[in-house]
Amino acid sequence: MEIVIVVLQACVVIGAIVLGVRTGGLGLGLWGVVGTVILVFVFHLPPGSIPIDAFFIIIAVITASSAMQAAGGIDYLVSIASKIIQRNPKRLTYVAPLVAFVFTVLSGTSNIFFALIPVIYETSYRNGQRPERALAASTVTSGLGITASPVSAAMAAYLVLMDGTGYGLPQILFITVPAAIVACIAASFVQQRLGKDLLDDPVFLKRVQDGTVEVPAALAERYAAKVGGPVPATGAAGGQSAGGSATGGAATGGSTPGTDAAPPAAKPTVFIEHPVPPGGMTAAMIFVSGTLLIVLLGLFPGLRPAFPDDTGELVPIGMSTIIEMIMFSVALVIILVRRVKPATVVEQPLLKAGFVAAVALFGIAWMADTFISANQETIIEPLGAMIQANPLLLAVALFIVCGLTTSQSATTNTLIPIALAAGLGPGIITAMWPSLIGVWLFPANGSQIAAVETDLTGSTKLTQVPVWHSFTIPMVVSWVAVVAAGLLIQLVVPA
Repeated sequence: MEIVIVVLQACVVIGAIVLGVRTGGLGLGLWGVVGTVILVFVFHLPPGSIPIDAFFIIIAVITASSAMQAAGGIDYLVSIASKIIQRNPKRLTYVAPLVAFVFTVLSGTSNIFFALIPVIYETSYRNGQRPERALAASTVTSGLGITASPVSAAMAAYLVLMDGTGYGLPQILFITVPAAIVACIAASFVQQRLGKDLLDDPVFLKRVQDGTVEVPAALAERYAAKVGGPVPATGAAGGQSAGGSATGGAATGGSTPGTDAAPPAAKPTVFIEHPVPPGGMTAAMIFVSGTLLIVLLGLFPGLRPAFPDDTGELVPIGMSTIIEMIMFSVALVIILVRRVKPATVVEQPLLKAGFVAAVALFGIAWMADTFISANQETIIEPLGAMIQANPLLLAVALFIVCGLTTSQSATTNTLIPIALAAGLGPGIITAMWPSLIGVWLFPANGSQIAAVETDLTGSTKLTQVPVWHSFTIPMVVSWVAVVAAGLLIQLVVPA
């Protein structure tokens, strides 16, 4: 009978997550709360711990991020990333994914990647390269930045869960950052060798004939030689992205292995410009300085104020409190220095997206803790024993659940407590944690859809099979590489 009751409780948890995903937005968190209500009132389980610290870390970070966005700081970061990408067309498939990763780490959100999609597309297209290679790899690696950022929502949840394990922010970043860089390079290496060159791609050639897209200048001569006639005259937008970011003009870049780029004509480069409001650089520097201060205080606990605990021993204040203090302070400094109206901060898209993430984390984490705490002996310990016997099962579970929920923070709060209860070492858990890259498993994310819609050549695509699309191979390569590298790195990380 007890097993039947536990199964029914599990159905409530799974059902709440499924309904939350279907509802979307705030629905994930709200259904989590409803699931908690059912577990408490129907099954009489004691309510689990409310994830207060994780919730307010997210609120603090998104407040600072939104203040930076309102002051033009996001525009400044995008302009820097754009210049780096466009100045390295020959190595685009390697440079763009690393840039997407780094800027996600700095901002704590992969939303910054949306503004880079047209830049990556235009740079690859104008240089005669297959846009899918750089676009798909960059989309995937932007997700790796979430588990390597000290100010992401998922990191907020993970830090709270790892409190007391001996693994703080320094140890976590020491594993996730270099492992993610290895994964970026591995994904780029494989991606550079996938797909047909544009002049061999029947989808692109058909779109050229239909007038949907024009032949880029870098491929004009080779196209004429291939078809035995002039380049079709067309009124199409050419390489103009869906977002209309391009300013047109020639592009630079030469032939690289795995691309069909021809030697460029001697023309000046015309870059896609991202206007930055006055003071945007100042706002970005204030935010980045706050992020670096958090990392510094995490690396050197002696710099944090210490207070006596119950035993009278001086203990530095926790990193959760530090992040909340610094990020809220950063938001105020940006508002005062750049004279941003507080009402403008509240209207920013980042704040809305961050609030949805905070509510989702709150509801799912509360429900998961209620279920897990009440079923330690019945289900969690046997499940934990399986994970302990084969730790790779944790990586698989994280990958699949994140793909189903499309929420890194909710997946973290659902599965990491099980791994901790199983007695799995914090280093191994941290090495497995970037398996949240499974968020790209289904094409249900804005970045994936935007990349497909922006690529007028048709090289970046979805298929009728939900799990097979342009992002599948770089996602799987990144997953294997980041976990393998993390498991090796954690061996030398002191607790």
